Amino acid sequence: MRKTSIVILSLFLYTITAFAQLNTDRVLAIGQNALYFEDYVLSIQYFNQVIKAKPWMAEPYFYRAVAKVNLEDFKGAEEDCSMSLKRNPFLVRAYYARGISYQNMEEYDKAIADYRKGLELQPEDKDMMTNLAVACIQEKNYEKAKQAFDELISAYPNYSRAYMTRGAMYIDRGDTIKALQDYNKAIELDPYEAPEYGYRAILYYQMNDFDKALADLNEAIRLNNREAGYYINRGLVRYQMNNLRGAMADYDQVIDMNSQNLIARFNRGLLRFQVGDNNRAIEDFDVVLKLEPENYMAYYNRALLRFETGNFVGSISDYDKVLTKYPKFLPGYFSRAEAKRKIHDKVGADKDYWTAVTMEQEERERRKNEKLQAQNDQTTDKEKGKDQNKEDKIREQSDENIEKFNRLVVYDKEEERKRKYQSEIRGRVQNRNVKVNIEPMFILTYYEKGSEVRNLARYNKTVEALNNRRFLEKKLLLTNHEAALTSEQIQERFKSINDYSSRIAKNSSDVDAFFGRAIDYMLVQDFNSAIEDFTKVIELDSNYLPAYFNRAAVRYKRLIYNRSKNRTLENTLDNSTTFNLSKNHNAISSKGTMSSQIKNENETYEHELIVRDYGRVISINPDFVYAYFNRANLFCAEHDFRAAVADYNEAIRHERDFGEAYFNRGLARLSMGDSDRGISDLSKAGELGIINAYSIIKRMSSK
Repeated sequence: MRKTSIVILSLFLYTITAFAQLNTDRVLAIGQNALYFEDYVLSIQYFNQVIKAKPWMAEPYFYRAVAKVNLEDFKGAEEDCSMSLKRNPFLVRAYYARGISYQNMEEYDKAIADYRKGLELQPEDKDMMTNLAVACIQEKNYEKAKQAFDELISAYPNYSRAYMTRGAMYIDRGDTIKALQDYNKAIELDPYEAPEYGYRAILYYQMNDFDKALADLNEAIRLNNREAGYYINRGLVRYQMNNLRGAMADYDQVIDMNSQNLIARFNRGLLRFQVGDNNRAIEDFDVVLKLEPENYMAYYNRALLRFETGNFVGSISDYDKVLTKYPKFLPGYFSRAEAKRKIHDKVGADKDYWTAVTMEQEERERRKNEKLQAQNDQTTDKEKGKDQNKEDKIREQSDENIEKFNRLVVYDKEEERKRKYQSEIRGRVQNRNVKVNIEPMFILTYYEKGSEVRNLARYNKTVEALNNRRFLEKKLLLTNHEAALTSEQIQERFKSINDYSSRIAKNSSDVDAFFGRAIDYMLVQDFNSAIEDFTKVIELDSNYLPAYFNRAAVRYKRLIYNRSKNRTLENTLDNSTTFNLSKNHNAISSKGTMSSQIKNENETYEHELIVRDYGRVISINPDFVYAYFNRANLFCAEHDFRAAVADYNEAIRHERDFGEAYFNRGLARLSMGDSDRGISDLSKAGELGIINAYSIIKRMSSK
């Protein structure tokens, strides 16, 4: 097997090396295709070959760095950016990408230097200005951070995220008044961003204003009902307000979304313990310990619960683990002594009891000495009691003080602080702040992303008939959630390309070989070669429906990628039609990938070819609903919503439970101002498993 793997790898490297020798510009372009469509591992392979062939070029190093940032290989990205800038010191986005890399490696001074250099070359770049301010905060140079924010807000006075981030800075400095002012301003500018309410809720919580914290968390959940952190925080607020039922409901919701959420499991276990639901509390702590076997807080709580339910041996086993880790934990000895008495281990029980008594006497002496020292403390007992009352109810996730075993868990303050800034410096370098995307086009492929909510691949008789012929090495899936290839899958596809090429060399009329190779070219993001092979299939068999269908999908990918090259890098992943909620609540505006205002003649022709391909699919098989759906998406991208709705209607007429079609038709209708039917469509889409529909309904139905 190892020998076979080496042969496959050699073939893979030979194929793309030979390809690079033929046309490095084309290999670079294919690598950019892969990068654009988030196929980062594959893109790196292409950029490697360009670098090998033409090591003096700056661009392949930069693009490889972008891929590495997305894969969180920040050291590798920093090195590639440095190589790129060595070759071209005026490549602004390389300073930006390297700054992000330094920032994630906590080398803030270097990140600041890169952002400043980038801003010298490209003043008022919003992304670099924002990241510069954040880096100054992380370096704890608040004066420079304030100056950076002032410059950012002066240049972009309506940029809500600038106010949010500056508000986080003020919280770090303890200035809750200014922080609240900034959060209020951010929400005033953009009242439809859930994180803004989420962060302001945390501020209100810290100010003990639980009513306002609850109101903000309700709004955050209304805008984004799939963010677990909002429910966890609302559970804590409700707990502080003595609403145990409401807190329990929030933890139930988080666990419904993710059964392995440790904080929700632990907290729900405590609440169940508190209300006497002991067996189900044990179930929660069992899950916590399965996922986190060194969580001694969970062991101690489970030990107490096992004692209550009569499982004394299990209880003692848990106490043993806790006391091995915390040999000075006095309550543990008393508790284990009781459990040992229940199983008639009198010697063991007495030993634990007297160990605890001795420790208790020592603790009493220690506290007596501390009390004498505390008499000079200027803090009033009333103030102490107020702070202690709050702290007695919660503990941070990383706090391993076993004395706090029965406190609800919150995210670490340090982790919370990081999260406030993380969205500014992590994630895709190429794209930010996508609002509402339509459900993407369907395509025939071998690989798809998984989903906890629904099965994404669709059954279709035409596709099933194709698979039953077994001329392809893998089963084709009809899906609109393609997956990026792994290194192993990349190797498989290049080997497959070689195999099909050998077959075609022997028989130039082998239609199935051309189709199989076209699929492989598509998967390795070589769109031109894929289109050529799909076209050859159609020349050999004019009724080969899957070739028309995939050729249209690949042409669309090529079209939106070519258009992206005319935009700045931060927008190059905007490969879907995006809708923005309008302030009048009655319609939504859309930002299509093919706005008719900037289409050129070549794009118009390419668009017409795509429409023709889908039309041909429909003429061959009028029941192939995915052609209607994809063509409707194409019309949506052009803002031709009436044509889009007509095609979505046809798709739904042929398949009554087509959730994606209801979702997209709903967005199209909202864009036309038809809010009643738009919301009705979104409601149906949510019912059919498109969960994003519910948050949009809530936004559109507000106020």
